[in-house]
Amino acid sequence: MTPPALTPALLPRHLAIVLLLSVACLFAANHVAARLAFDDGTGLLLAIMARSGLALLVLGTLLAVKRRPLRLPAGSWPWQLGVGLLITLQSLFLYSAVARLPVAVALLLMNTFPILLALLTWALGGARPTLRATLIMAVILVGLVVVLDVPTWLADPAQMGDDWVSGVAFGIGAAAVFSCALWITDRRLARVSNTLRTFLTMGVVLLSMLVAGAAGLVPGGLALPATASGWSGLTALALLYGIGFSILFVSLPRLNMARNAPVMNIEPVASLVLGYLVLGQMLGPTQLLGGAIVLGGIVVLGLSRRA
Repeated sequence: MTPPALTPALLPRHLAIVLLLSVACLFAANHVAARLAFDDGTGLLLAIMARSGLALLVLGTLLAVKRRPLRLPAGSWPWQLGVGLLITLQSLFLYSAVARLPVAVALLLMNTFPILLALLTWALGGARPTLRATLIMAVILVGLVVVLDVPTWLADPAQMGDDWVSGVAFGIGAAAVFSCALWITDRRLARVSNTLRTFLTMGVVLLSMLVAGAAGLVPGGLALPATASGWSGLTALALLYGIGFSILFVSLPRLNMARNAPVMNIEPVASLVLGYLVLGQMLGPTQLLGGAIVLGGIVVLGLSRRA
């Protein structure tokens, strides 16, 4: 009789939290490095190709070491392709937001995806959000109104500039398509292993970027950095994402994500600090208050959903 597979022992909670905080900071640094690369003329497609290419290499190595077959359950391929295309859009939208907004603001917009996922799940026949969750989501939206300085928009839209408006649209778009990808993953790809699913997703992202670059769909999308500073940013964004990605996936079975995942919401805070230190980006006191409201609401929402 074949013995049952052993479940990896969970890490002590304080170690798991430190590890997740480290990964969140690496992801935040990745976005700061991306802004550094974009400011130096680096093409959007090139940045995503660098990031997804290294992630694909890491995942392919993990699959080879574990000797996992590249085989999906019957009927899963269309859904897997759909998730890959949605994550491609999410990558394009998020980096487009990072190129136009302070990094912390772009990530706060992206981190509203739990609200959109809850509403999408309800709209497609899932459970209706509880009164508690609805109130928390309302608080998060109030925080976004503050951090985005909506009264200034209404008083003088020209003062904020076109880049700010399009950046907000890209940030919300990134959250929307990411919530769709999560819904498909949970409802249609639950039987696919995490490593294989992500490997195939990164493969679709990389292939999509190659096709878009070859077809010229994004003007300047494959532009090279103009100076050493841009090359440093491009290299850093790929390495930081690859390292964070590797740590997260290797440690995932031992992290008790159901309990500890809200720790990852420290990413916008880390991006705020790094954005100030590296890029000189500074949010006003009112925006900082709004950011604190949004972040607090997201953490409470994550904890209450898991409870």
